[in-house]
Amino acid sequence: MDAPEGLKILFIAGFGPIDRDISDSRKLYSHALGIAFKEDDGGYLYTGALQGAKHFALWPLAQAAQSCFGNNIWPDHIPVPQAWLEFEVDSVEEATADLESRGYRMLVRNRLEPWGQTVSRFISPEGLLVGITFTPALREAS
Repeated sequence: MDAPEGLKILFIAGFGPIDRDISDSRKLYSHALGIAFKEDDGGYLYTGALQGAKHFALWPLAQAAQSCFGNNIWPDHIPVPQAWLEFEVDSVEEATADLESRGYRMLVRNRLEPWGQTVSRFISPEGLLVGITFTPALREAS
């Protein structure tokens, strides 16, 4: 695909969910995942301490459903995610156990994907498909 003339994307400058209830999101991202945020006067939580995205993709819903449920149809009883977000961790198994102990329900639990990634996935309070991952290919590229 040709890039528009005069436009060159350098990197992903930011990403984050848009919240209806910041308290539920704070429980997940700050308390459960341990991300240290700064907070401005308006309640905007932010950090510049996390490394940038190693992978950006437009993931078809049918493929996300296949990855989570083994078929191409997203179940009606689970909110359809509007985006996906993955956090690389040292141990998917330990992170999964910790998140489950905090009440997060995994859609996929410690699965080894065909491309070598180990992943657990769940739906965040904002409706994002969140992955906790160990991805050897991304670590080798570092």
